[in-house]
Amino acid sequence: MTHIDRSIQPTPGAAPIINLGTPITHSLPNGLTLLIVGNHQLPQVGIRLSLDECPELEKEKKGISDLISLMAGNGSTSINKDDFNEEIDYLAATLSIAPNGAYAQVLSKYFPRVLALIADAALHPNFTEEDMEKEKARIIQSIRANESNAEVIMKRVRQTLRYSTAHPYGEYITEAQIAALTLDDVTNYYRKRFVPNNAYLVVTGDVNPEEVITLVNEHFADWQPYSEETPALYIPKNVSETQINFIDLPSAVQSEIQVTNLIDLKMSHPDYFPLLVANSILGGDFGSYINMNLREEHGYTYGAFSTFKTDKWTKGSFSIKTKVGNAVTAPAIVEILKEVKRIQTTIVSEEKLAQAKAQYLGQFVLATERPQTIANYAINIKVRNLPEDFYKNYIAKINAVTKEDVQRVANSYFLLKNFRIIIVGKGSDIANELKNINFDGKKIPMKEFDNYGNEK
Repeated sequence: MTHIDRSIQPTPGAAPIINLGTPITHSLPNGLTLLIVGNHQLPQVGIRLSLDECPELEKEKKGISDLISLMAGNGSTSINKDDFNEEIDYLAATLSIAPNGAYAQVLSKYFPRVLALIADAALHPNFTEEDMEKEKARIIQSIRANESNAEVIMKRVRQTLRYSTAHPYGEYITEAQIAALTLDDVTNYYRKRFVPNNAYLVVTGDVNPEEVITLVNEHFADWQPYSEETPALYIPKNVSETQINFIDLPSAVQSEIQVTNLIDLKMSHPDYFPLLVANSILGGDFGSYINMNLREEHGYTYGAFSTFKTDKWTKGSFSIKTKVGNAVTAPAIVEILKEVKRIQTTIVSEEKLAQAKAQYLGQFVLATERPQTIANYAINIKVRNLPEDFYKNYIAKINAVTKEDVQRVANSYFLLKNFRIIIVGKGSDIANELKNINFDGKKIPMKEFDNYGNEK
């Protein structure tokens, strides 16, 4: 029997390569790109239609994409809503259609019919005055119901402050805008935005590629492109110094906190993988610095987490999020900033680095077992200008991240000196404490905003 010295850490083996399959690619003359990824383990098929459209200001028509999201998928000009939904249920399919694409999952034997239904409903939507008025009423009711909802206010103001209303991501919906929308607005917007010029259709699962190509040509070849120059996007900027942005909500029973900054990072950049690991350590997992501090050590919250997003078209973002009681709002903010400083100034331990990698890699491997994930990855490679082996080498890239990499990207993308610390809370309980927050021997300035991001 071989003796094992358990005091010696085993040498890690070579990182496994995830083989997601190389898509078969077929392009239609109208611009639609078809990607087919075969997988015959189960008799099912995933269908993902994704439109790679640059975001565009809706201005006085803001809310129209939200309205279309509620109206889309209700049959077509040739099949009424009830018959359409009844057939989808009969085929045991999952189907959703939105202004920026569609998704379906179905048994292999029903794939041809479901593909035909998607094409019909997406290309010839059944938009009616009756449905529009019903959905407009729902949106207006939601706006009214959420007037004092701290989470909704935070989401709206965060986007407005981060990007400004001059950017599509900073626009917000008003009751008056929704009420003024017409059926012509709906059909014109859909015709303009739902186009094949930069569209990708990914079919994954138990299919015959030749049959898929034939069916896609049959159902999507007549989809007409639409060409119009898209205005250049407004370029948002970070604040010149870290500041508190406070929104007073007298009815709030706790404080919503988000600490955020914009980031210049694309998925194709070498810093992407180190930032995944750094974010996991700072606030991406349950055992992260921020969650262990605020939840476990101080008992300020049930959870505190951080995330970052990249964006093909504009600047991405980094955010730290939590909810805390009024009495501990100011102390919680200070502790968050301490943990950001910690990851920037103190090299992480080998154990923490290994834990972060293991946690993230486990999630990645599990995700690759879902057909929808494979579709997303195939689209990402095309639209994000990623190397063809980006996901095949994902694990190796994660494992290659060093402690020094973590510290470097933490300083590059967690902008401790350029944070917006946004708080939605009860001013009579917390405003004075917020005005007097000090960090690193310096008082953090505070600005007050209304529920729509307008400075008071």
